[in-house]
Formats: sequence, structure tokens, C-alpha cells
Amino acid sequence: MGSPVFEEFEPESDCECPGCVSRRWVGSNSPPARFGGHPAAHRVVVVATAAAATLGAAHAAPAVAAPQITDRPGVPAGDEPETPQGRKAPLHGPAGQPARPGGLAGPVKTPPTTRADIIRRAKEWVSAEVPYSMSSYWYDGYRQDCSGFVSKAWNLPGNEWTGSLHQYGTRITKEELQPGDILLFHNPSDPEKGSHVVIFGGWTDYTHSYYLVYEQTRPTTRRQTTPYAYWSNSDRYVPYRYKGLTTVTPGAGEQVGTSAGGGNRPGAGGTAATPFPGRAAFGPGANNPYVTQLGRLLVDRGGARFYASGPGPRWSASDGWATVAFQQAQGWRGADADGIPGPSTWALLTSGRGRDIAPGQAPTTGTGQGSGSGGAIGGYPATGAAGAPSAPRVPAYPGRGMFRPGAQNAYVTRLGRQLVKKGFGKYYTAGPGPRWGEADRRGVEAFQRAQGWRGGAADGYPGPETWRRLFS
Repeated sequence: MGSPVFEEFEPESDCECPGCVSRRWVGSNSPPARFGGHPAAHRVVVVATAAAATLGAAHAAPAVAAPQITDRPGVPAGDEPETPQGRKAPLHGPAGQPARPGGLAGPVKTPPTTRADIIRRAKEWVSAEVPYSMSSYWYDGYRQDCSGFVSKAWNLPGNEWTGSLHQYGTRITKEELQPGDILLFHNPSDPEKGSHVVIFGGWTDYTHSYYLVYEQTRPTTRRQTTPYAYWSNSDRYVPYRYKGLTTVTPGAGEQVGTSAGGGNRPGAGGTAATPFPGRAAFGPGANNPYVTQLGRLLVDRGGARFYASGPGPRWSASDGWATVAFQQAQGWRGADADGIPGPSTWALLTSGRGRDIAPGQAPTTGTGQGSGSGGAIGGYPATGAAGAPSAPRVPAYPGRGMFRPGAQNAYVTRLGRQLVKKGFGKYYTAGPGPRWGEADRRGVEAFQRAQGWRGGAADGYPGPETWRRLFS
């Protein structure tokens, strides 16, 4: 008997062997391979021998088993995206013709847009709860998968895929990420296995371990806190910034005024990437997204030490003192450094211009106009002494190894007591004590979920951000 000879061929469409019947069934329920379907459903491999050839058609070739999709270990349920995606296509789809993957004809077009507009377009799909689909197109013309979602947010002239989106961006570092940038993972050896792209919405913790993500995944578009860079394949995601990014909407812009007060330094000028919301958005009693945005910008510019927790949407003395420090870093004094951001302060922060808060720099109340004893800093009475009010001290995080099964140490006891103090101690039937147990884990998990975290971010084991928030 001769050696087996392997042949690859397209079987007849009316063949009734079990393999072909199975293939046709899979093919009728899957999109074409070039649109992200299962290539294995379109080809069969038959082993023919000389002996089998002499027997003719009396012996049917064995059927090829349909491929099985297995769960990926270590990924929180519901957080791993479904990876099939459509390829390059014009708006509203290929009009019945398959889109050809590959290079673009000529240079890519990058229409100008702003970060605010990128996030606004992303929120449109979040609000509409657009269903995930790699073959359907939303009314705006963009395909309802992860790459179509980014194509829409970036306002691209057509629908791209994870293999072409990088052409529209510039590679950046993790620390350079800002809202509107993307995190892209394209698996060139098998694009249907893990390839995904998401929109970065801003850091949610000072350690830059978690961020706000906008993404198109099953069942609908979502916005949630996600560990950096993603739930799975974290080391393979690459940050990119859109090449057509501008600081102002084309044809429009905000000219900063020149009157004094609120950080509006005489002679200062510039254009803010996000329009100034007005002084009424800041100060005691304010509770809105602009306060959160201000705090994050101040943290990025050297003001992290002023925040024992947050930043958050409710105005606090921490926001006021961090604003003072930034204003004084520009050389402003008196009413120009009163801790309430005016147009010039806002313009410098949102555009990334101006001087950062120097390490160790402490804001001073001084005796100039609008400050000193009896004056106000950030809307609160000034103390008349140098430096910001002392913030609650957070004990140093001891490391994850202190909170694992079998661990027994004083940090476990301290953690448990703080959980009880914060109202998350219902799982303790005795203690808390020094030996790590299920009651500790469940208490931590409940606290993490109270922060709005899900999946791997709420696993019941305290990390640096859980520890900081718990003891703040």
C-alpha cells in the first residue's frame, strides 16, 4: 500500500456525505470566512490512498469534526469580547459585495476632530445600546463591531478593522494616554482569536491600574471600569492616538479673556481643548463631571499628593488646594491663585500647556489680594498658614502576598476591622482575625463592587487601589 497523499479540494455542493452536510449547515449559519466566519467550514481535507482509489466511491471519506470553541481560562465571565469582526468596508456596508481586506488605495484620510467629539460619538452608541454585530451596520453607516465603533468615534470615512486602524493613529506610551485614544490588539497570525480595540476614557485611579473603557462587545456597547490594558492578552494591547486630533473644533474655538480673577491671569491667552464650563461648575457644593475632569488633570500635572481619595465629582478642599498649587506654579498670586479655575487655568490644564506642580511645592496663602487670613482658598476659608490642610493618612499597602489563602498576619486583621468600620463586615461570624479567610474575601469583594468594579476588578483580593479607598 502506498503512502497517503493529502489533497485539498472544494467538494461538490450536493454531496450528501456527513462531512459535507455538516459543512453546509455550518456555512449557512456562519458569515463568509472573509467576514470573520469559520474558514474550516469551507474546506475539507481528504486522505486518499491507492487502495481507497481502487475501491471507488464505495467508501465515503470520514467527516471532519466541526471546530470546537473552548472557554479561555482566567478571564472573568462576560468580560472577554467576542472576537469575530468584519473587515474593511465603506459606510453602510459593501452593498452586497465582499469588502477586500488589505492596504488602502493612497494615503489615509484623517478628518480633524477633538477629544470631546470622540467621546461624544462613543457615548451615542452607549446610550443607544447598539447591539453587537460583525455584519450589520448602524443607521450612521458604521459596522456594529469593535473596529466599526472606533471608526465611528474617530469619524473615519469608512469602516476599518483591527488590521488597519493603526494607520490612522500614532503609537504612544501608556502614560501619554488621554480620553479619545485607543488600545489596539491585532493578532496577525489569527485575527479571529482575541483581536479587539477599545477607546480610552480616562484613568479611574491614581496608580493607573484601571481606566474607563468605551467598547463595542456583546451584547451591546458598554462603558465600564477595566483593568489596564484589558481583561485578557493585556500585554499585547498597544496605545494609539488619532492622527487628525485637534485641540478645537474646526472653525470654532474659545478665546480666553484677559480680566483678572479665578486664575484668569492678565495677558494669558490660549484655547481649551474642552470649553470652559464656567466658574459656577467649581467650588463648595459643586457636584458634576467637570470637577472629576479637573481633578484628573491636576493629578496628571503633579497634584496627586493633594488627594487622599478621588478625584471625584463632588468638590472638596483637595481640589481647591491642588488648583492653587497649579496656579502658583504659573507664577500667579493673589486673586489669580484663589483655587477656583477660571478660563486661563482651564485652558492650560486641558491643552497640556503651562508649568506642572513641582515636587514638594506647597501652596501658600500669602497676604496678597483675595488671600491671606480671612481670605478664601478654593471657596473655603484660608488658614493663613502655608501648605494645604492635612489629609487622612492612608497606611502603606503591604502587597498582595499578605492576602492569600493561608496568609496569617496583622494586615489581615487591620483590613477586616476597616471592612467592619466601612459597613462590609456582615460576613464575619467571629473576628476579624489575622488568618485570611472566605469572610475577608467576600467582604473585600462587596467593597469592590460598591466602587462599581466588576469581573477581575472585584475578585475579593485587595490591590493598591482597593486598599487606598478602603482606608481613605
